[in-house]
Amino acid sequence: MRIRSPFHPARLLALLLGLASVAHPRLFAAAQGDAREHTMYVSAVDSKGEPVEGLGPEAFVVEEDGRRREILRVSKAIDPIDLALLVDNSTASRAAMLDLRTGLTNFVAKMGPGNQIAVIGLADRPTIITDYTTDQKKLADAVKIISMPESGMTLLDALMETSKGLKKREAPRAMIVAVFTDGTEFTNFYSKDVARAVAESGAQLHLVGIGRFLHREEHSTRERSFLLTEGPQVTGGSDRTILASTSLDQTLQRLARELTSQYKVVYSRPESLIPPEKVEISSARADVTMRGSLARDSRDPK
Repeated sequence: MRIRSPFHPARLLALLLGLASVAHPRLFAAAQGDAREHTMYVSAVDSKGEPVEGLGPEAFVVEEDGRRREILRVSKAIDPIDLALLVDNSTASRAAMLDLRTGLTNFVAKMGPGNQIAVIGLADRPTIITDYTTDQKKLADAVKIISMPESGMTLLDALMETSKGLKKREAPRAMIVAVFTDGTEFTNFYSKDVARAVAESGAQLHLVGIGRFLHREEHSTRERSFLLTEGPQVTGGSDRTILASTSLDQTLQRLARELTSQYKVVYSRPESLIPPEKVEISSARADVTMRGSLARDSRDPK
């Protein structure tokens, strides 16, 4: 004689899953594909470097270790920024001083409202000209820089020091904008260590260089050359080089338009004990270039 079970197979499965969810709610959630939201701040620019506005979720592609993630929502980024403005005031900047003052004045006027900005000089040693502030008068005075006679530049050292300071700050977005000439550089650091420090601070690195930046094997010059490529790549930033300072104001205004037009991109990541090694943003449109980085509160602890 065959004994029939009082439970229909489908009902039994439902009962077992229900019991599992009571006994192990976290396990049940994982089985259901529980996911966490993560945020990126992303620049989208056209072939001329101008921001592209009005993009929807379908235009953004986020990949973690090569796996594409679902874009949940996209909006204009309005969260405040901690912005460190690194300025070359070494001897090499003397010929460009008037253009530097004009460009920097207009840049902080554009970036200042609602954001904390610090101005740091690069001559001989990294020197805070004004600490993080929203005070437009202080910032306007700070960028009226004076070239220091018989001085070299300390870009890599300043990036290391600034990155340490930014790690202690709490704004959702952080950026370092460095404006510098191809004058003499002094550092004992290596570019890979500097780029790593900036990335770990959660800051995007945007470099604006004035000059030709010829490669030489002398340590300081060589490491600066490597940083021009490596720094922006690992931080989701950008690198702009102009031959003459006369176009600096135009270049900085374009950068300001890009930074103030960034998108806030929220995507879904499946729950996992192992964080991804690499997070990449790209455009689904061939005519749009995207770059960006994770929000500081979305970064996995190192």
